[in-house]
Amino acid sequence: MITRLDRHLGRTILGYSAMVLAVLLTLTSLFTFISQQDDIGTGTYDVRAAFLYTLLSMPQQVFELFPISALIGGILGLGALARDSELTVMRAAGVSPLRLGGAAAMSGVVVLGVMWVVGEYVAPPADHYGRQLKVFSKFSEFNAAGSRSSWSKDGALMVNIRQQTAGNLFGGMYLFELGPDREIRRIVRADRAADLGGSTWRLENFQETRFGEDRVEAEREASREIQANLNRDFVGLAVLSPDALPVRGLRDYVRHLKANGLESQAYEVAMWSRIARTASAVLVCLLAVPFALGPLRSSGAGARTVAGILLGVVYFLVNRTMENSAQVYDLHPVVAAWTPTALLAMVTAVAYSRLR
Repeated sequence: MITRLDRHLGRTILGYSAMVLAVLLTLTSLFTFISQQDDIGTGTYDVRAAFLYTLLSMPQQVFELFPISALIGGILGLGALARDSELTVMRAAGVSPLRLGGAAAMSGVVVLGVMWVVGEYVAPPADHYGRQLKVFSKFSEFNAAGSRSSWSKDGALMVNIRQQTAGNLFGGMYLFELGPDREIRRIVRADRAADLGGSTWRLENFQETRFGEDRVEAEREASREIQANLNRDFVGLAVLSPDALPVRGLRDYVRHLKANGLESQAYEVAMWSRIARTASAVLVCLLAVPFALGPLRSSGAGARTVAGILLGVVYFLVNRTMENSAQVYDLHPVVAAWTPTALLAMVTAVAYSRLR
């Protein structure tokens, strides 16, 4: 049963969290808009399009910023109650730290629900439309993009790219070279393609098949550099980006990859990380209580804010490090995704055990 105490603490934590989120979102959106200045003037991409792109990127930023906003907001909100002696009165009335933690957890559930709605139903379509707006405004001369792969044409070359693994790194590239009579003269396959800048691409695990009038020749190399007038922003437009997919989309795509015998680890890590980050909303709200009742209870708002930011940054860095290291060290997707949240849960448990 939700009591007046729960509602009071919930309003305080959520109110301060919303204030912190607004500040962080304003800053990140400003940086996003400033980063577009180099692209303004390319094609039809103007200031208005850059502003719209910034607005469309905000839902994804809200999803990313919510955990650290809830942590800092909870610390500031409960710190304000401690400063006004409200927490002292609650403790004197027999309210235990665990009871306060339960009220904070209810606020975390609200944050979790909002994150789930934004991350599943708002951010993915907004992010996808924003990428389309930017790329087609800048490179209107390109002409083809699909939903599962990207097709581009460079003279006699038809290029198909299946997967984007980094900003300039792509996987599953196929090149088809056509002759004057539209017959296929050459087929090139590469497991990975890297944009080296300009019009130079490096193809790894290069395999080439050439069709002559009376023979077929095959060639293999570990890597080869080729010249192709392709822009990585365009060829990556239609390639599935794990960060821009909802959990249900990641789940379906992982099943598709496994059914076809393809590598799915990156998408499994992204799926479980998205779930783990959403679940962490409850933990960060719980962690705000020890900050208010522990050693920092007599500190100013500035000290508590700095402590919350440092803890949030550490959690973010550990999260990103585990996600990026999963493929390098062949970690299980569940282990890589949930380790940062498990560490956060341990820190929270230790902090509560030290309260009296």
